[in-house]
Formats: sequence, structure tokens, C-alpha cells
Amino acid sequence: MRLRSLPSELVRAQEQIEGYARKFGLSFFRTVFEVVDYDQMNALAAYGGFPTRYPHYRFGMEYQKIGKSYEYGLHKIYEMVINNDPTYAYLLEGNMTLDQKLVMAHVYGHADFFYSNMYFAHTNRKMIDEVANHGTRIRRYQDRFGVERVERFLDACLSVEHLIDPTSVFGDRKPVTYEEDPDPPVVARMPAKDYLDPYVNPPAYLEERRQALEREAQEAKGFPPRPERDVLGFIMQHAPLENWERDIVSMMREESYYFLPQMQTKVMNEGWASYWHSRIMTEHVLSDSEVIDYADHHAGTMASSPGQLNPYKLGLELFRDIEERWNRGQFGEEWERCEDMSERNQWDKKLGLGQEKIFNVRRIHCDATFLDEFLTPEFCERHQLFVSKPDAKSKRATVSSRDFNQIKQALLFQFTNGGRPVIEIIDANFGNRGELCLVHRHCGVDLRWDWAKEVLEHLTQLWKRPVRLETKRGNRAVRLGHDGENVTEDALIEQAS
Repeated sequence: MRLRSLPSELVRAQEQIEGYARKFGLSFFRTVFEVVDYDQMNALAAYGGFPTRYPHYRFGMEYQKIGKSYEYGLHKIYEMVINNDPTYAYLLEGNMTLDQKLVMAHVYGHADFFYSNMYFAHTNRKMIDEVANHGTRIRRYQDRFGVERVERFLDACLSVEHLIDPTSVFGDRKPVTYEEDPDPPVVARMPAKDYLDPYVNPPAYLEERRQALEREAQEAKGFPPRPERDVLGFIMQHAPLENWERDIVSMMREESYYFLPQMQTKVMNEGWASYWHSRIMTEHVLSDSEVIDYADHHAGTMASSPGQLNPYKLGLELFRDIEERWNRGQFGEEWERCEDMSERNQWDKKLGLGQEKIFNVRRIHCDATFLDEFLTPEFCERHQLFVSKPDAKSKRATVSSRDFNQIKQALLFQFTNGGRPVIEIIDANFGNRGELCLVHRHCGVDLRWDWAKEVLEHLTQLWKRPVRLETKRGNRAVRLGHDGENVTEDALIEQAS
């Protein structure tokens, strides 16, 4: 993909905006901007922002989807930025100079978030090179084993690419080695004279008894010994895979962990970038003739469609709310005890701690903790947040609740684990047949049954044996199974807690 460097006008704009960003206290790796046309921008978007990826038809499907959306005027990609060192960002050719400057200011907000947020601290900062390396290795496997065979295996890996352990982001992500008990079980022998021992303690019986004790010990021990959430890592280590298959699983797992923080911080990341592009543009960069166009374009970015949540808007307004509250001292025990609404509205201790607070927040939080700690009833009321559900007749979104607790619960459910189900391996020797058994940690929402069946089918390709999944369907506890060809569904008896 041939990229174009910045024209001199935009080079000066970048130097100016970068200077303002540093004066505000933002930190980032060296940031490189490239100009691309809309076709190149769509290709980059399909590849997740990277110039090259491994060959797979899903990227072509995504490219067609994005291209059609652009042609029909449904969306327009203004910027794209990659968490890397140096940080690479792309500008769309033909945009107004104002838009390019706005995008640059926005990118520096993202670059600071990538650099400073603790959830990104363990990501590979040379991922552009690593992704290109993955593409080269997979192309070699396709040349050696055939495109269709490798692509079918990639399909299986991609169906479970999100089944990783988000809690391991701060620790060692190497799969744990489960060692067998080195001490063999001891079979009790009946006391007997030496010449009678072969008759009192027959060797065949003793061996049979020893094997039975080994089976009982293994079943009691369990494998894995505790629920394993890193399904990809477990498969990579314990599934009977060929070397090239194991290598592909490791590549897919590495990319999943790289993209994980972006899934965990969508609201914060976009809100932080929007906050800083707003301040940089309005306080320093805009000329008088650009104000109206800027306001129009900024408002378009912050607009929300009916029944949908705009992460740019939610993140921006929540950062502004935190800043105002900590400037005015609207936090702590004294503030929480105050029940007089008039006094609360006029509350202002003039502490000026807002900037320090939002910088600290962007460093240590993800979306789930961000919303859990800083969302307030006053914020929800001021920004008219509510829980919606589709109307049975019109199918349009209608208000179902304005209760703060329900709003918060709905948001936390949406942003915890990216709204995806929590799946764990609980038994890799189910029924003592080497089958894989997983459990869905049910949180009130059933799995999509078509999704579950397809994922189990792909898991059988990876595990090479039948796979089962325990979950709930409606009010029934069930165990869904797949042997590679047929689907089974068995009712489970729930144990009283």
C-alpha cells in the first residue's frame, strides 16, 4: 500500500498541535501521519488499522461492507490510529484542512491514552512488524498445506478468538503447566507369608486395583485443577495439534491480547481523545472563520442515534463531569452526606483538582470501572440516559426505565468483557473420555444458540474430540454438545447452593 507524506501545510499544523498537546501534559510516542485515499482508508479499516494482515476472506468481506457504507453515505472514516511505537495515524485525502487539524488533535488524545493507560502497558508496541510477520508465516503454511486447509483452521481459531482471560493482562500470560502427581497410588496388600503372597495378593488383581486408584485420583484432582478462562491458551498447550496449527493458535491469541485493551476502554479512549481535540481546537488552533464549521463537525461526531449509545459523547461528558466535580469539591464523605438539592447545586469548594483527577482516571481505569465509579444519578438525569427496549408492535426503541441502578447495570453489562459471554474450561477429560467441557457463567442473558453451536463445532476441530458447554436456556440448565457432526442437548439438574 503506497502512502503519501503530509503536505507542508499539514506538517506545520502537526508541529503546532503537537506542541499544544505537550503543553497540556499529554505524553506519547513519536506520531507519524500518512495521507490515504478513501479506498486505502477502507482497506486499513478492514485490516483493523494495519497496512497488512494474514490472508483471510473475512477481511475482504469487511472491506466490501465498509466500502458500500461509504458509497451510500452512511459513514465516513476521518481518522485511524494504531497503538504502536511510533504511533501511526492516517488522514483521509480530500478532507478540509479544518478536518485534518481536528483529526490530528484527536489522534494525540488517543496516542496519550495508548501511552499512559495501564491496560495498554503490556501490549506489543511493535505490533505493526509482528502482524506483518504473522501474515508471512500464514502465507507459508498456505503454500505448504493448501489455502483451504489453512483457512478452515483459521475459521476455527477466529470463532474463539475472544475466549481469552482479560484478568491476565497484568500478569504472565503463558499457559500454566499442569503437572501430574509424581507419587503413584499405593495399593493395600493383605499380610501373608512370602510363599502365600502370590495367592493372597494376586499380581493381576493388584495391577487392576492400582489402575482404578489412579483413575479415581485423576478424576478427584480434575484437569484443569481450576476453571480456565484462557481457552485459546489452554488449547494451544494441550490440544493434539500439529506444529503449524499450534503456531497459528499462538498468533491468533497474541493478536487477541493486543486488541483486548481497545475493547476494554472504548468509551474512555474515545472520550479522552474527544476531550483533548475539543480543548486544543477551541483554545488554540481555530481561527474565527473556522468556528462554525468546527462546531458543525464536532456536533456530528457527538450525535447519538435513537436507541444507541455514542461512546464519544458518553466518554467526553463523563470526563468533563469528573473535572467539574473535582474542581468544585463535589466528592467525599461531606458531599455524600449532603441531601439538600439547592446546596448540592451551589456546592463549590474551589479546589481546582479537576485536571489532576482526569489524568489519574485515564491512567488506571477501564470502561467498566470508569462507569462503575463515576457514573452518578445527576449525570444520568442531566444527559437523559435511560434503558430502552424494542416495542413489540413498532419494533422501535422505547423507554423502559429511567432508574439509575438499572441504567448503570445495563451500561456495566454492555462494557464488562465487551458485552461478550464469559466462558471457562472446567474439565478437559469429561466422562474420562478426553472430551472438553466448558461452562458459560450466566449473567441473566442466554447465549445465542446458533452462535453457541457454531463455536462448539469449531472447538471440536481444535480439540479433535467432542466438546460440551454447560449453560442456561430460559430457566433450564442444559449441556450443549457437539461431536463434529451432530449436536446434542441434555438437561442438567442444578445443585442447590
